[in-house]
Amino acid sequence: MRRKTREIFIGKVGIGGEHPITVQSMTNTNTKDIESTVRQILELEKQGCDIVRVAVPDREAAESIKKIKQRIGIPLIADIHFDYRLAIESIKNGVDGLRINPGNIGSKDKVKEVVSACKERQIPIRIGVNSGSIKKEILEKYNGVNENSMVYSALEHVKILEDLDYRNIKISLKATDVQLTVNAYKKVAEITEYPLHLGITEAGTPWNGTIKSSIGIGSLLLNGIGDTIRISLTGDPVEEVKVGKQILRTLGLLRDKIEIISCPTCGRTQIDLISLVNKVEKRIGNIQKPIKIAIMGCAVNGPGEAREADLGVAGGVGCALLFKKGEIIKKVEEDKLLDELVNEIEKL
Repeated sequence: MRRKTREIFIGKVGIGGEHPITVQSMTNTNTKDIESTVRQILELEKQGCDIVRVAVPDREAAESIKKIKQRIGIPLIADIHFDYRLAIESIKNGVDGLRINPGNIGSKDKVKEVVSACKERQIPIRIGVNSGSIKKEILEKYNGVNENSMVYSALEHVKILEDLDYRNIKISLKATDVQLTVNAYKKVAEITEYPLHLGITEAGTPWNGTIKSSIGIGSLLLNGIGDTIRISLTGDPVEEVKVGKQILRTLGLLRDKIEIISCPTCGRTQIDLISLVNKVEKRIGNIQKPIKIAIMGCAVNGPGEAREADLGVAGGVGCALLFKKGEIIKKVEEDKLLDELVNEIEKL
């Protein structure tokens, strides 16, 4: 069962409560380069990104938010460190959310000014703690980098906001170590009802990062923990969205596309199943139907899997049986199998 949390809104996108789990990404363009930033955000939108974040290292970047917002469709978060004035300027220019740790931006008066501006426009703040950026006093108190130092570092920032009667908050606790990340999120989930933004920080290249993120984020989601996710990959941010969406599909938390089940093949397989599956994936990539397709190579598991799917293929000798809703509908020669299967998919 999914953990019950407070509900917040980033623009019109709900986080926590009963809202679906969302997928976020962050641009890797220079935010001051409005054309490149908008172009990348529009590509992320095409892949189904729900929320996007941009770095705001200076005033010019904060001022760029206004023009960027006018040309995109998804909510925009400003990522800010240390300078409260950049938060104020970003808010003035229409940002939908902030990623800023109040303990790092100076005096209480500065924090209060940011909170007042956020309250006025109903803008949420994400408290984001990374394992590599915990202050010395916390590390000494909790004996180094561990789930305790991460969680209580975050809660220290949260308390600053709560003392100003501000609770429009979400929390992230990210480490490159998967087990540490999982432990930290589990601990904070027991202590607070704020929604959680999941991620494995600096996870690596698309290959390594996808595996690390899938294990860490996936295990938390399976335990009902997490309300929004970001996959941190060293590469094109579009890949982050693809991986994030696929994690949700794999866990049954998102049903927006065709799910393909296919066997790994073995010596019993007598059709070119690998080629068939790859061609089917390409042909149906843009079809938005929440259906299940089983493409199996032989008579051992093939008929059973095929009957359980909306459409199924069970391979034979140079041919295959085609199943629909559990019933055999035809026997198809191998060279016609791709077209027959795609035709049946389009009919559903």
